[in-house]
Amino acid sequence: MTPIAHINTCFATKFGIPRQAGIVDTPGRIIFEPPYRVAEAVRGLEGFDYIWIIWQFDQSVRQEWSPTVRPPRLGGNQRMGVFATRSPFRPNPIGLSSVRLLGIEHDNQLGPVLYVGGADLMDGTPIYDIKPYLPYTDSHPTARSGFAPSPAEKLLKVDCPTELLTLLPAELQQSLLDILAHDPRPQYHHDPDRVYGMSFGGHNIRFRATDSQITVTAIE
Repeated sequence: MTPIAHINTCFATKFGIPRQAGIVDTPGRIIFEPPYRVAEAVRGLEGFDYIWIIWQFDQSVRQEWSPTVRPPRLGGNQRMGVFATRSPFRPNPIGLSSVRLLGIEHDNQLGPVLYVGGADLMDGTPIYDIKPYLPYTDSHPTARSGFAPSPAEKLLKVDCPTELLTLLPAELQQSLLDILAHDPRPQYHHDPDRVYGMSFGGHNIRFRATDSQITVTAIE
């Protein structure tokens, strides 16, 4: 298999990417590879609100695999079977995300470009397939969710001075606040004096965190 597209997002590194698709309304842009820049290939897709994207954890490829992993959801202290988790460290490094389709624009050079919201992918991630999301068959609201029955994160208060926040483009400001509110730190980090750096939208977001609040100290 070869990638049909790549996605452009605000995340240059893994740190800070939302733990699941749709938790934060982060913007993304799917650019097709030259053989697939064909308008007919997306004909009818504009009638769907959500799409599935099948992609590769290209930064997590390993030669070996482990039958168990340590899910962040359990604090990294308990092992679960790899097939009971969404860990990127899998026998085949394949990811699956449901994202909101915001629109399709046709570019003279790039062909059809898909604009999406809620993407949990690093910038440049290769995409292998795109399929429409069908709520009557893909949604199961009463299904059990194992050891992850509800969102893990409690929302933190975010203190980001206006003079710092406005250094970001207006369309990214709320996304940043939402990402920080969901606490991007590893769940076993609890050092209130540590200064974290997160790459977002071409900026380095520096912040400190407690168990109840995140304070942005700089946007560079």
